[in-house]
Amino acid sequence: MTAESPRVLIVGTYGGGGVHQYVEEQHRRLSDRLSVSSYDMRMPPAGSGATWFVYSVLLGLWAAILFPFRRRPDIVHVHTSHRFSFYRSSLYVLFAAYVWNRPVVVHVHGSSFDEFVATESRALAWYQSVVFDASDRVVVLSPYWRDVVATRTDEESIHVLPNAVEPSSYDPEFGADPPRLVFVSNMIDRKGVAELVEAVDRLATSTDRPFEAEFAGKGPLSSSVEELAAKHENVTYHGYVSEQRKRELLSEGSIYVLPTYAEGLPIAMLEGMAGGNAVVSTSVGSIPEVIGDENGILIEPGDADELHDALETLVTSPERVEGMGRQNRRQTEQRYSWEEITDELLEIYGREVPALEGRGASSSPDAVV
Repeated sequence: MTAESPRVLIVGTYGGGGVHQYVEEQHRRLSDRLSVSSYDMRMPPAGSGATWFVYSVLLGLWAAILFPFRRRPDIVHVHTSHRFSFYRSSLYVLFAAYVWNRPVVVHVHGSSFDEFVATESRALAWYQSVVFDASDRVVVLSPYWRDVVATRTDEESIHVLPNAVEPSSYDPEFGADPPRLVFVSNMIDRKGVAELVEAVDRLATSTDRPFEAEFAGKGPLSSSVEELAAKHENVTYHGYVSEQRKRELLSEGSIYVLPTYAEGLPIAMLEGMAGGNAVVSTSVGSIPEVIGDENGILIEPGDADELHDALETLVTSPERVEGMGRQNRRQTEQRYSWEEITDELLEIYGREVPALEGRGASSSPDAVV
């Protein structure tokens, strides 16, 4: 290690989704402060079936084989999730810790990591502990996930660091009339799409208060949203949208809806908050640690009746919705901005590599390989 230019290596995946989004922004933010490079563990776009799984495994193995030929960094930051993601990323953790003899930060994501840790397999539980114990720091998204991971490693090594957004990328339009419901996510079962379609369909006839509903995203359940939009003039389905259009929809919205079945700390929800939306979501993962009575309504996953009632309550309470939206905007600026999170990342690195603590020098990032 050289004191003049310590190097951070971020190991993640670039196959789409929240982790991909986080890794890219982390790299961009850190590259203004220190020397940083990224390594892609290789993950194909979302898919399913035996062929896709075999392809994923082979792609991941090839990336792991090439990894030792990289230049050795001063600290390695590995992003992981549950099941296959954990097994794949564990190879990088163990290699960096025991072959390169470098400090390792493991960053835990994943909507079902709690179920993964709660395994009845003693062999898997042992391996999870081995991987976490090889890490110098374990980053989790909230106190809930700290308690989950603490069953597998020393709690003193765990650091709570939430996901982040850039509030300045959003320009909230508070007080929209009529109020706008916004759903921007994958059209899959886990996101509660079926319940949301049912709730909005009923809401269109159960309230005299005008409202609009904007859906964006693609997936197996897209057709049900298309049918809903064809049935109601106040419902719009945008399909897949660009990053810029997504930010516009969230900034124009009043109520961000995510009736999900499982989450870590959803970046999409934080983006909705940055756009000045009240939030209707579910009491899963880290969401209850962010959303309370002052900034949203939480329901149980899978309950279309409760979802309908929550939406009706907010659609007919515009002043309450605006207050919640303003609170969420303030919250993202104070706790979930990338500026805050980048400083905390540097503090974490600095505990293992003192030359990295509080670094303000900029350097150009290496290419992703």
